[in-house]
Amino acid sequence: MTRAAATFTLSVTTQGPLYPPSEIVNEEGDFVVVGRIPRADGTLPWAGAIVSARTAAPPFGQPGVHEVLRWIDLDAPGELSGMVLHTLPLPLPCNNYPMLFAPEQRPQAHREQRASFPLHRAPVPDLRDEDGRRELAPVTLGRWLQARGELQVSVAPDARSALFEFSFEHLVPDSLYTVMSLRQRDLDPEGPTRPGPLGVPNVFVTDAQGRARYWARLPDPFPDPARPGANRIINVVVLFMSSQMSHGGAIGWYGLGGDIHAHLKLKAPAFLDLRTQG
Repeated sequence: MTRAAATFTLSVTTQGPLYPPSEIVNEEGDFVVVGRIPRADGTLPWAGAIVSARTAAPPFGQPGVHEVLRWIDLDAPGELSGMVLHTLPLPLPCNNYPMLFAPEQRPQAHREQRASFPLHRAPVPDLRDEDGRRELAPVTLGRWLQARGELQVSVAPDARSALFEFSFEHLVPDSLYTVMSLRQRDLDPEGPTRPGPLGVPNVFVTDAQGRARYWARLPDPFPDPARPGANRIINVVVLFMSSQMSHGGAIGWYGLGGDIHAHLKLKAPAFLDLRTQG
């Protein structure tokens, strides 16, 4: 019998697809990875690691191998807890994902150049001193790893839509976040579809303790996989927006650590027992 509702616990991450290996780097430009780490033996453990900026990206759709400089104990990161997290520079390093995230807003995004910045000091377009940007403390790995989130998904009685309800704790305080959906064909090597927002507007702002709630209702997010053209939602990703901006029908201008940074998601594809109809 198809389920009408389900509850999920979100996991801390810094990773979107496997390349770039992370949407966060350290001051030296190496990737700070919390997520799937491709190894030479063919395994993909969920783990933490500092991955070299020299890591080579394989063709899109292949796992490749992350060049691990050191492993991170995610339960006890020790002296790495104080490491300040940074945005990726532009153009995005070690990137093999052939996607333009905002084709109407930023058609030349792949050609832009920019240095890496600490997350709490990333550029905000058109910002003036008098506009009153909220001051954030440096975002450290230890602080990042404290994040918690829960998601409840409920299919409507007529099965034509589903409600996504989130609650969060210990995110980066006083910060803008957005939520994106990942669909089954978004990472298809033969023709990936563009990842999109989970609802519009897909925005929430955390309070001083990093707490927030968010909801979205989407039409037909879980079609039968056998339906022609079906492109089910299989994951959700909670994104810290270092640019302090949202982008309508796009998840960001650059994606993948340039201006968005995955903070929470599900470790594996989900929602398999949920069904909706158009």
